[in-house]
Amino acid sequence: MAYLLISSSLHVSFDSILAMDDTGIVAMFGALVVSGLKGFLGCPAIFYENALTEFFQNGSVRDGMVVSTIQGTSVEISEEIFSGAFALPLDGLTDLSEIPKDLVFDARSIVRPLLTSIFSDSGKQVSTSCKKREIKIEFRLLSDILAKSIFMKAGSFDAVTHERFLLMAAITGGVQINWGRLLFNIFKEMVTAGSRQAKGYAIQICVLLKDVPALELGDSKAFPSPRILTEKMVHRYVVINEKVIVEEVANKPR
Repeated sequence: MAYLLISSSLHVSFDSILAMDDTGIVAMFGALVVSGLKGFLGCPAIFYENALTEFFQNGSVRDGMVVSTIQGTSVEISEEIFSGAFALPLDGLTDLSEIPKDLVFDARSIVRPLLTSIFSDSGKQVSTSCKKREIKIEFRLLSDILAKSIFMKAGSFDAVTHERFLLMAAITGGVQINWGRLLFNIFKEMVTAGSRQAKGYAIQICVLLKDVPALELGDSKAFPSPRILTEKMVHRYVVINEKVIVEEVANKPR
């Protein structure tokens, strides 16, 4: 089970990537830092397989907290503990679908030009739900990070959902987001019986478990290197996607 928790998620080596000689990539990851996600996406990349498995087997939500037992030791994680462990912001937007209509209108008047000039390679206006190939490479990568490490989406990653698209606009546009509340709500869904939310946050959960008094976690394992975004991995991602773009242009009917 622990392998499934990390099989699609991504970890970010911010120091490595922010040293890249790529303005677009550096700006995008810089926006993630400003947004408040560095501590969450870039936390220590180790996990404890047995402890994780037992955590989810016994996990549930009680009184607004995520609770579980591991080797008979009680674990209680509140929103405050969760947010504090990763220095997540506790102010700002929590649910993009609940933005008042007048604010949505104002935001669209700002975001639409932003999407036209920043997200699209062609300068053509992009719909707020689209195929990933319709947006610039750095935002394809941002979409993957949000899908795999925030929302823990399973399956195909080719489509950019309306929610994810607006969240990308909010991050790159400097809109304040209450990541503490947003991520903790997803975390609670992971341990809710019958929920369709995919499980994940493996290394983040292990950071939290290390602070539980008297809890023996056993031997740690390193997060798989192919799942860690470094300068080398991001460069490879860019090269592959640029090749795809060239092939699409070459095959486009004239």
